[in-house]
Amino acid sequence: MREETLLKVSNLDTFYGGFQALWNVSLEVKPKEIVALIGANGSGKSTLLDTISGLIQSNKGSIEFEGKSITNLDPFQIVTLGISQVPEGRRIFPDLSVLDNLILGSYNRKARLKREQNLKMVYELFPILEERKNQLAKTLSGGEQQMLALGRGLMSDPKLMLLDEMSLGLAPIVINNVYKALKKIVERGITILFVEQNVRRSLEEAERAYIMEAGRVVLSGDVADLREEEKVKKAYFGI
Repeated sequence: MREETLLKVSNLDTFYGGFQALWNVSLEVKPKEIVALIGANGSGKSTLLDTISGLIQSNKGSIEFEGKSITNLDPFQIVTLGISQVPEGRRIFPDLSVLDNLILGSYNRKARLKREQNLKMVYELFPILEERKNQLAKTLSGGEQQMLALGRGLMSDPKLMLLDEMSLGLAPIVINNVYKALKKIVERGITILFVEQNVRRSLEEAERAYIMEAGRVVLSGDVADLREEEKVKKAYFGI
């Protein structure tokens, strides 16, 4: 049983201007876990990922990674420490080649030293990216672009990956392949915290989950327990 904590978020408040988006949010992620953040649009899931990765500054609370505070560090510092984020919508560079997109993921000093090793890992996970390394990214299918976004995230040599709506707009068979890749990523020692609107799928793929509503964590626990929660059954399964 994993006792140590890789990521610890404590009593986090985050504002957009005068609007409070997160209210007293706390969560923990242990090494080599797959943890899901579940909730409807506007529940604060993406804001939480952006706050962890430094894209948004928190107003209260703390974020610790490997026992050290990363609260309100700049994004480049957080990436260097070992946290990468794959944003919603992929945000690849469409007019650059697949290989150039991947190389851009390894811009921090630590990742540059392991560029070839990490590129080999990406190609092992996603062979199609090696086949198409010289193609422009915009010529890839939606599923291949998502693989490229994941690969670019891996090129920063992360210990923790934050994934935002990675299955959005993808065909079911492609989604299956993406989740299979996640399992392989975890087998390589990388931890996953992912945002997903598909609650059924989240509770199949994750080990634990946090359910958010209106900027607050309202339920959390092992996925097997959450599937039996009356609130989850009513809100998400129509039972």
